[in-house]
Amino acid sequence: MGFDEKSSRSKESTEVKTPPNEEEVELHGEKIHRTMSESSVCATEDDEEEDVKKIDLGPQVTLKEQFEKDKDDESLRRWKEQLLGSVDFDSVGETLEPDVKIVSLAIISPGRPDILLPVPENGKPKGLWFTLKEGSRYRLKFTFQVSNNIVSGLKYSNTVWKTGVKVDSTKEMIGTFSPQQEPYTHEMPEETTPSGIFARGSYSARSKFVDDDNKCYLEINYTFDIRKDWSSTS
Repeated sequence: MGFDEKSSRSKESTEVKTPPNEEEVELHGEKIHRTMSESSVCATEDDEEEDVKKIDLGPQVTLKEQFEKDKDDESLRRWKEQLLGSVDFDSVGETLEPDVKIVSLAIISPGRPDILLPVPENGKPKGLWFTLKEGSRYRLKFTFQVSNNIVSGLKYSNTVWKTGVKVDSTKEMIGTFSPQQEPYTHEMPEETTPSGIFARGSYSARSKFVDDDNKCYLEINYTFDIRKDWSSTS
């Protein structure tokens, strides 16, 4: 998961300067502004390496309030209906904070059955979570459900260590999503596991799903192996 023999990489979209209490987000190809809020936060992967500036964020707006703003503007109202037309406002209610639930995780490798990974509620899978063959191509696929409010700038990050040394770090911007009953599906770019005697062995890793407000929806601390073959022991 996020481990590539080429190099560490960071994939994040270019930031656009906006007022400190607002942000511009893209939802299904359209740009909207929303006021950010103070929410439960999760430490970023680079906390050990860089200082993160904390901003005093203003109150967040509910989805209903966002939809009802400028309702006298016919063109804007139609645009919002097109943008949020599938949202059930009765189920959303007046909840300010969005919620993201990771429904499923799987590792996909060509010519192999998918490796279905159980999603641990406490973020700590028991024992070895999975095994990858050295030099194999793979990608991570996951489904997630959004409820309550728009989640802005959902990101996936993964850091890998071997014998206590950081060997890989990945960040992927997933996007901005409105609440809906059907889960969303996202596939990470394909990667290749390293190969050779020094690449084989056990690794520890940490994966996180975090939004633009630095709210952490899931953190997983796990271990995995890279071996000569999918079923080998060395």
